[in-house]
Parts: sequence; C-alpha cells; structure tokens
Amino acid sequence: MATYFITAIDTDAGKTFVTGLLAKYLKDKGQDVISMKLSQTGCDTVSEDIEVHRRLMGIDLLPEDKAGLTCPYVFKFPASPHLAAEMEGTQISEEKLDRSVYELEQLYQTVLLEGVGGLMVPVNHDLMLVDYVQKHNFKVILVTSGRLGSINHTLLTLEVMKSRNIPLYGVIYNHYPVTAPEITKDSARVLKRFLRSYFPDALWGEVPLVEREEANTSLQLNGWFVE
Repeated sequence: MATYFITAIDTDAGKTFVTGLLAKYLKDKGQDVISMKLSQTGCDTVSEDIEVHRRLMGIDLLPEDKAGLTCPYVFKFPASPHLAAEMEGTQISEEKLDRSVYELEQLYQTVLLEGVGGLMVPVNHDLMLVDYVQKHNFKVILVTSGRLGSINHTLLTLEVMKSRNIPLYGVIYNHYPVTAPEITKDSARVLKRFLRSYFPDALWGEVPLVEREEANTSLQLNGWFVE
C-alpha cells in the first residue's frame, strides 16, 4: 500500500490532469489504484476534479466517489477551502480527512491524493496543507511548468519541503501553458539543476504539450513506480 500526494506550484498548474493520467498509468500497469481530492470548491455535488480523474482513467464514477469518500468536502464558492467552508457555516475537519484516506488505503493498493492549490494553502484556521502533508509523511509529486514565474514558485516549494523534511518522490514538468521554446527549455534545465541540490533522488517526469485533457496523453515517466 502506498499513498502519493500530488501538489503543484499554484492553482491551474495541471495537477488534476496529472493525477488522472497517473491513475490511468498505474491502472494500465495492473495496479489497484484510486485517486482522491482533499477538498473541492466551485461545484455542487460530486467533485469535478474526481470526474476528470475517472474520465482520464476510462471508467465511470466509483461507489466511493458517489459516497463522497474520495472528496470529503465539496463547496459551492470557488475560493480557498477554508473560506469556502466558512461561507457555508462549517470547517474542514482534519479527522474526517484522515478517515477518508485511511478507508481508501484499506481498499486500494495505491492512493493518489490530490491537494488544493499549492502547499501553503490553509485547510482551516489552524492547519495548512503543508502541515497535513508533513504530519503524514506522504511521498510528494510536485507539478510545475515553464510559464513565467514557475522557477520562483517551484524553488520556494522545494525550499519549504526541504526545511520540513517532506519527502519528494518526483517533479512532473507540464508543457502547458505554452511558452516560448527558449523559456520552456531553459526552465526545465534550471529546475533539474536545482532539483539535484534539493532532492538528488527525486524523479523527473514530463507532460507533453496537448490541446485538451486527452486520456491517450502519454506521461514521460522514466523509472517511476518501479518497486
């Protein structure tokens, strides 16, 4: 049993797409895998990100999805989860998140746990996402890209993880959004160089440029998930 936490340098970096493709990748290799989302804002019932995961995996919504186990908190207002919860008169419970993760870990060989935004997002008034990840010592998969500002955002994330002794399993470099070829190539080169100094054992993967979220997109994962 293994649980991987998928985070990103910020919102809209592609972590939902990557989580779905990782789930498909492992499913196609014969692993009993499920994806999960800690919280979703901006929708009414079933998490829209979970729906994306299942579509990319080529399957329908699972009983665990319909029961709310794979996304314990769904809020209507599109905001940081702590604010969206407050607007509905509630607060995200760390214990409820723990129960959902634990139940899925008992049912599946691999759990891919997608976060919300970046690591420094508040979950409630007392807990940030980075606190939750550190407490559980999850192996982290960080999604980044070549867009302007990504070098700064990525290195700040790596700095926080290093200072808190959070294990980094790998970095996935998303070729979307499109940037100038010179920037895309240089950003990858710079990030790889700094990655070796922060986490020399971490893996490197890439998402090729795609026009939309296609299930047949092939992640470039050299040496990933090899026991």
